[in-house]
Amino acid sequence: MRILHVYRTYFPDPQGGLQEAIRQISLATAGLGVQSRIFTLSPHPSPATIERPEGLVVRSRSWAAPASCDIGGHAALRRFREQVEWADLVHYYFPWPFADLLHWLAPVRKPAVMTYVSDIVRQRMIGRLYRPLMKCTLHAMQAIVTASPAYARTSQVLATLVPPERLQVIPLGIVEHSYQDARREAAHIDTAAQFAEPFRKFAKAARQPSGLRSEGRFFLALGVLRYYKGLHILIEAAAASRLPVAIAGDGPQRSALEAHARALDAPVAFLGHVSDAEKMALLRDCDALVLPSHLRSEAFGMVLVEAAMSSRPMISCEIGTGTSFVNQHGSTGLVVPPQDSVALAQAMRTLDQDVAMRERFGVAARERYDAFFAGEALGRAHANLYRRVLRGKL
Repeated sequence: MRILHVYRTYFPDPQGGLQEAIRQISLATAGLGVQSRIFTLSPHPSPATIERPEGLVVRSRSWAAPASCDIGGHAALRRFREQVEWADLVHYYFPWPFADLLHWLAPVRKPAVMTYVSDIVRQRMIGRLYRPLMKCTLHAMQAIVTASPAYARTSQVLATLVPPERLQVIPLGIVEHSYQDARREAAHIDTAAQFAEPFRKFAKAARQPSGLRSEGRFFLALGVLRYYKGLHILIEAAAASRLPVAIAGDGPQRSALEAHARALDAPVAFLGHVSDAEKMALLRDCDALVLPSHLRSEAFGMVLVEAAMSSRPMISCEIGTGTSFVNQHGSTGLVVPPQDSVALAQAMRTLDQDVAMRERFGVAARERYDAFFAGEALGRAHANLYRRVLRGKL
């Protein structure tokens, strides 16, 4: 089976959870008779094709990205048509309105499925204009995939526009061996030394004499610094609790978040973009991963799966999406109300003071990863979906 994955951005451009999810799906299905390609746009698409372990990445020029919707030109349509000719099935990732245009302008006459990642939360005016096209595209898909039962229940779009028989729930996951090189490198990384300068700053803000309290004594946030990540709330919780927080990642909100942390004298270290090896080292050494996302744009949280794979406890917010499917309150970590810095600070204090709880949550997180989010289950579910669609069973 030849599968064409279609999303607005992909590696090696700036990383995000959905790019990682596509990579993992491609890797997980590779041993099950599936050959993957990824069609994407890039502001600098040179080279135009990149051979990666998960498959060939085919890139065209992104001319603009209003409201995070990358838009290409005629060359993108031409390249997309070429890739559709190669494919047996096209796999789209929603939302990306330009992909809807590609689908209808090509036009695509191959079977197609769509992973419904997230509702359109912030761009409501654009969402209203886009809705007629979205309805047509959803109707044209042989199957719609969502990553958690919670999102299937709580999305108005899925509830009203997608027939139940075409809606499939397949959790995202991680092929663990795809991290083996990063973990091997991470074994030689001393995070206290690697990030000595930012760690000194947050240690001082936390009124500690020097460095980290001890190995593994900081809370970690990972990912692109976007508006829906709730990091301003995490900064307020760090200021209230005086517990050190390391924020690894870069993005459009960084300057505002740094200013917010300075204004509150919060013990927060901004580490910027980190390598995969540095990410694994930070997960190894942290007290817990914190994902304070407060809007439904955070549909699943791949960083939570990475934390579970790494046997780390988690703190997240209840936003009615897949985050609480990955991190189960009282089992793998703590779940708090969104936009509540007081509750978040208390959860951090609870884990800071209870070593046994951290260890218990970490063990349970790993067990949950093995049961639901490991590569074998991810690969089987998607390969079976593709086969059913191609055989006309959906």
